[in-house]
Amino acid sequence: MAATKVFAARLAGLVVLGPDGESIGRLRDLVISIRYDRQQPRILGILVELPTRRRIFVPMLRVTSIEPGAITLNTGTISVRRFEQRHGEMLAIAQIIDSTVRVDDPELPELGNIDVVVTDLGLEQTRTRDWVVSRVAVRERRRLGSAFRRRGAVHVVAWSHVRGLTQTELNLPGQDVTQLLEQFEGMRAADVAHLVRELPEKRRIEVVRALDDERLADVVQELPENDQIELLEQLGTERAADLLEAMDPDDAADLLGELPAGEAESLLALMDPEESEPVRRLLEHAPYTAGGLMTPSPVVLTASTTIAEALARVRDPDLTPALASMVFVVRPPTATPTGRYLGCVHIQQLLREPPAHLVGGILDTDLSPLRPEASLTAVTRYFATYNLVCGPVVDDENHLLGAVSVDDLLDHLLPEDWREQDEHELTEATGTVVAHKLPGGKP
Repeated sequence: MAATKVFAARLAGLVVLGPDGESIGRLRDLVISIRYDRQQPRILGILVELPTRRRIFVPMLRVTSIEPGAITLNTGTISVRRFEQRHGEMLAIAQIIDSTVRVDDPELPELGNIDVVVTDLGLEQTRTRDWVVSRVAVRERRRLGSAFRRRGAVHVVAWSHVRGLTQTELNLPGQDVTQLLEQFEGMRAADVAHLVRELPEKRRIEVVRALDDERLADVVQELPENDQIELLEQLGTERAADLLEAMDPDDAADLLGELPAGEAESLLALMDPEESEPVRRLLEHAPYTAGGLMTPSPVVLTASTTIAEALARVRDPDLTPALASMVFVVRPPTATPTGRYLGCVHIQQLLREPPAHLVGGILDTDLSPLRPEASLTAVTRYFATYNLVCGPVVDDENHLLGAVSVDDLLDHLLPEDWREQDEHELTEATGTVVAHKLPGGKP
């Protein structure tokens, strides 16, 4: 049964269906028109994320029903122009929830003159079939020093009794990000990066500052270079150095290579020497060479390592599938640059051998390693020729310097703005009216 009263946060992530039940995408937010008087704001429409990750606006009049498991539209044709927020529009989840407000409800005197946080918005369908924000769920803000204090009760009050939800007040800094961070839990870093890029600038900065270094590093590595540089500048030098330490050395080197030499050196000086040293070594190589592409932290073993130990190393969940596809065997030391490079072992070979056998007995010595000066074209041909997703890089004295993986190769082969493009980009660039006719939909 279709609902006529719902809460905004509970709609996040719901599948959006066409009239014949075909999936269009998922609801990511609601677009609201905030008024300067105390009248209830109207819901203008929903923000839908398509399978291509593009976010589009669907007017609320196109929504025929809101149910616990899905939202259904009354049309099979929708505009797929990328959503651009207009003046006077606010996003319910990204901008309003988690904001600090005051409540003047005479029935809740205990909330008078204290700051409370918006935890949700109650939506209601009117007799004219419009949807409005009728209620606001709030919770008392935790005071400093009360980290272990139980969270206060949630109160639901009428919109007219809430102060602090004008556009001016919502744009003030210092807004909480609890609800947004909860949405990001369990999501891949690339998907979080896409969602962060779609946030208004103020909220984007607040979210980035709230993420811990490890999670932020994973997210930043999935952003376009221009966004990475802008974000680094907004963090300040101390936090930026912490972020670079948490990033993979090759990604940190790529980012520092885009900065002026003085700024890059200042950040390197603030980093822990153990973290900055591999980054400095990578910066010695030209960007579009094997040395510039490689990671200095592949799986490196000695010949006396057992098959069981080797398999345990490649099971590391922090390894990418490409780096886990091959182990490199060297004479000590095993930290790059290593001792003499002896050969490699493919993971398929490890799986075929008895666990007690040694990797030194199954080396592939026929695969020629890459040289650090090898061009991007040469590396691409190398991968194609030998059907590889990972390859060793050695210096003139046959010391292993690192490994190039296919994901780093693709990052440099694709256009610089590939993360910002999707299948509809060309149509949009030519100014053509864009519409998407769903299966079974009527124009």
